[in-house]
Amino acid sequence: MQKADGMNYAPEGKPSPVVKPGEFVFAAAALEHGHINGMCNGLVEAGATLKWVYDPDPDKVAGLLKRYPGAQAASEMQQILQDPEVRLVAGAGIPNERCGLGLQVMEHGKDYFVDKAPFTTLEQLESARAMTAKTGKKYAVYYSERLHVESAVHAGALIKDGAIGRVLQVIGLGPHRLRAASRPDWFFKLEQYGGILCDIGSHQIEQYLHFAGCKDAKVVSSKVANYNNKNYPELQDFGDATLIGDNGATNYFRVDWFTPEGLGTWGDGRTVILGTDGYIELRKYIDVARSGTSDHLYLVNNEGEQHLELSGKVGFPYFGQLVLDCLKRTENAMTQAHAFKAAELCLIAQKQAVQVE
Repeated sequence: MQKADGMNYAPEGKPSPVVKPGEFVFAAAALEHGHINGMCNGLVEAGATLKWVYDPDPDKVAGLLKRYPGAQAASEMQQILQDPEVRLVAGAGIPNERCGLGLQVMEHGKDYFVDKAPFTTLEQLESARAMTAKTGKKYAVYYSERLHVESAVHAGALIKDGAIGRVLQVIGLGPHRLRAASRPDWFFKLEQYGGILCDIGSHQIEQYLHFAGCKDAKVVSSKVANYNNKNYPELQDFGDATLIGDNGATNYFRVDWFTPEGLGTWGDGRTVILGTDGYIELRKYIDVARSGTSDHLYLVNNEGEQHLELSGKVGFPYFGQLVLDCLKRTENAMTQAHAFKAAELCLIAQKQAVQVE
């Protein structure tokens, strides 16, 4: 796993199959973002079988087939859509094209698992809501900064168990390394990537809703800027937002493309969760100048102080839950309402953001 490269960061966990080989078949299509590797890793570790891989770029297909030699290259998307064995399609296309593929997938009777951001416009979101209602199929979203981070998974369990009481505020910091020369053209086109709050901000809003137990929230304020990348005029290299949830819990998050080269990973992602009886801090990918390992959780409550090193100890239950949800038509991994609400709020934050010069 390449820790320095956020675009191709693909966590690997311990295999924890919930189905037998061949019992849950899926395909991977639209391989524009390296997150497709993490998505496939999680599903395969849960026991799913990758049958088909499709992308117009044969090099991208070859790269994924190298990781999964048991899969086959599809000659066209229709080959996947018309295969009755395929239950789910995983996709990480150009952000503004993700919804279109999802509508096709659901219309062909399959569930869809898409990289974040799942939409770039509110109109796309409404079309997906209508299609899920019409077909009963899932539009699942890979919010990886919670779902594929062991410290974040454990934080959710601690909160559920009452370790810090009622959650009052979530602060999220999501810095990323830019490495502009390695990025595709669409990464710098606002219409295609959707803006920084829509893109990497979606992680922050999703985890806030989850940790704070909010079903809805209001975007109080949001800002975006291009401080240091004027040669890419449509890039936003900084964004932040403040939200208030329907249960009174508040959120502030900041996302940016200013990770320095001296950091040992692609971004020093952190989350601070304040409760009535304590607080949790997550140092997701590194503990700066102390440890290069990931998944450090600090818990302070009325019982004392704890530092938990969780890498390799918690696992990633979302993927097995998603597989079983698809088979049983349940909603244990993540509700459709939650996935769509996180997307809606990041689109609203993006749409009403003040442009800082």
